[in-house]
Amino acid sequence: MDPSRSPSNGIRQSIRRQVVGLFNDPAQGEVPIVRSDDALFDRESIAWQVHGDVASMMVGGITSLLMQMLHPAVLAGVWDHSNFREDMHGRLRRTARFIATTTYGERALAERLIQRVRTIHDHVTGELPDGTPYRANDPALLAWVHVTETTSFLAAWVRYGQPLMSAADQDRYFAEMAVIAVALGAWPVPRSRSEAEAIIMQMRPQLQADARSAEVARLILQGGRRTILADLPRKLAVQAATDLLPSWARRLHGLTLPPFQRPVIRAGALGVAQTLRWAFR
Repeated sequence: MDPSRSPSNGIRQSIRRQVVGLFNDPAQGEVPIVRSDDALFDRESIAWQVHGDVASMMVGGITSLLMQMLHPAVLAGVWDHSNFREDMHGRLRRTARFIATTTYGERALAERLIQRVRTIHDHVTGELPDGTPYRANDPALLAWVHVTETTSFLAAWVRYGQPLMSAADQDRYFAEMAVIAVALGAWPVPRSRSEAEAIIMQMRPQLQADARSAEVARLILQGGRRTILADLPRKLAVQAATDLLPSWARRLHGLTLPPFQRPVIRAGALGVAQTLRWAFR
């Protein structure tokens, strides 16, 4: 029998089509990013490894969003200047496409996208409910977004992709991703795991949860009829992301996860991750 016509191959192709559809909007003429030998990172980079695993990036992405929304100014920028309440899937897709482009796309394309994001951020300004002004291009806010993304992506990769990842390779990941953070105007920028953890600890006194962060968390966790999690068991993906959150962040969000559930959640998420790797192999 022709291997290309086997039932397993049909399943693999179906999974691939659905996942590709999640990250690319045909109405906008989007197609998957082509991996370039002239990207910001080379093929042997840690970033190529971490960002190439769909399942762990999805889980890490949810975790990073939940952490980001605990900063009042980051939350305000999203609340005041985006349509996330009507199109959460679109927002997640754009974030995923930014990561894919800056990781794998041609250098010139990545640099243009970074500049475009900086230009958009120039117009994202406003006031917090207490009257404190904010601006999206504030280096400290950009640093918070960067450090929550990188720590969450890496944590998900270590848990579901490479549990024995060396400390040196983990530090190398942060050193590589500093290129993107600096280009976006973030400061301070971590170049090791310990530096990233130190920045998070320094930011913790500024973090809080309120009615607006609860609403964003509800939208992220409950999803909708059209969500970037459509091809993962949604509840499992959300639980895996909640499990990945630092305990203090779970407490701020009021999220609970009984310890006896964690082995089941992790086993299920690992199974989904292995299925997606099989489909894209």
